[in-house]
Amino acid sequence: MQPNTIKPLDDEARLAWLRLIRSENVGPVVFRQLLDRFGSPAAALSALPEVAARAGGKRRIRICSQADAEAEMAATRRAGARLLAWCEPAYPAPLRELEDAPPLLIVLGDPAALSAPAVGIVGARNASANGRRFAQGLAAEIAEAGYAVVSGMARGIDTAAHLGALPRPSVAVLAGGVDVVYPPENDRLHRDLQDRGAVISEMPLGTKPQARHFPRRNRLISGLSCGLVIVEAAKRSGSLITARFAAEQGRDVFAVPGSPLDPRAAGCNHLIREGATLVESAAQILDDLRAPLPAPPGSSAPGSSAPGSSPTGLQQVFAPQAPPPPTPPIAERAEAGPNERRDLEELLGPEPIMVDELVRLSGLPIGVVHSALLDLELAGRIERHPGNRVARLYKAPADLL
Repeated sequence: MQPNTIKPLDDEARLAWLRLIRSENVGPVVFRQLLDRFGSPAAALSALPEVAARAGGKRRIRICSQADAEAEMAATRRAGARLLAWCEPAYPAPLRELEDAPPLLIVLGDPAALSAPAVGIVGARNASANGRRFAQGLAAEIAEAGYAVVSGMARGIDTAAHLGALPRPSVAVLAGGVDVVYPPENDRLHRDLQDRGAVISEMPLGTKPQARHFPRRNRLISGLSCGLVIVEAAKRSGSLITARFAAEQGRDVFAVPGSPLDPRAAGCNHLIREGATLVESAAQILDDLRAPLPAPPGSSAPGSSAPGSSPTGLQQVFAPQAPPPPTPPIAERAEAGPNERRDLEELLGPEPIMVDELVRLSGLPIGVVHSALLDLELAGRIERHPGNRVARLYKAPADLL
């Protein structure tokens, strides 16, 4: 997004953004591509039925109605929250850079908490007493140094990190609606975060967190942060998914080592073997971070550099190839025809694959691939996954128009 496109939205424009992102099969990547192709949310809403039908949609795509969007906006206001679009100055700049950044964030609390450089701290829900104590002390020192602490308000390490950061700014990223307290025992923490920081989500108010929502939530924790710290994590855990997103997004990844006898240390020890930075203190993290110290919005600190300017070993493991090229501008686009859509769908299976790998395997121009994927996703024939991955949905009919 170009700097001259960053500006506040009025209520009418915000309503159009909300209608588009709440329409069927429109996720963050499709939203961005629709804006690129049609120029505005209103034009994209008008074009949705035709685009979905030409890729094999067998029924009319459901478009969020004006009344439903107005009702959601009113409910958001009543809850004391606000809808923040990625084109607005208050939207967190590190998150805006991501291809799958949410077009709209729901923010409960102070949006200014999203402007400070941030460090993510995540880990095991069934954390040990020592792990919780370490995470809380780590967060307190990082917050004292001027960084917002970002986590997911889950039990264990997440809760300890938020408690350590408070009363300084801390940001909780939820898998459900910002008004849904999960776990329930964190009701007081939820209120404190609103008062001293922010609670955010891309999900509508009232959404109950489900297992499939957590990976989407995790990409936002890492995307908001210039560095991510893992404190206790099993070998297969959501924290390692967050670490993978952080590495792919070019963020620094730190892991706290633990005893090989404790399964809660297996994930951290694995990350360290793969190239994550071993840390035993907040001072090490603060020394390694290249993000600027807090400054007024729009300013930059001398000598600072963007996350990922010097890839770590872990970034090289998770992203061994050059990052995929950006979505082509409208002038370079080529519309996909039935044959290209069919060929790409046949290349896809139930396991998600990187879009840049799909470009390589298909041999098609990147503009054609993006066009075909947009059509197929709107038709409900493929599914987008965090990390610029796509997978085939086999419930969809096999024939293409």
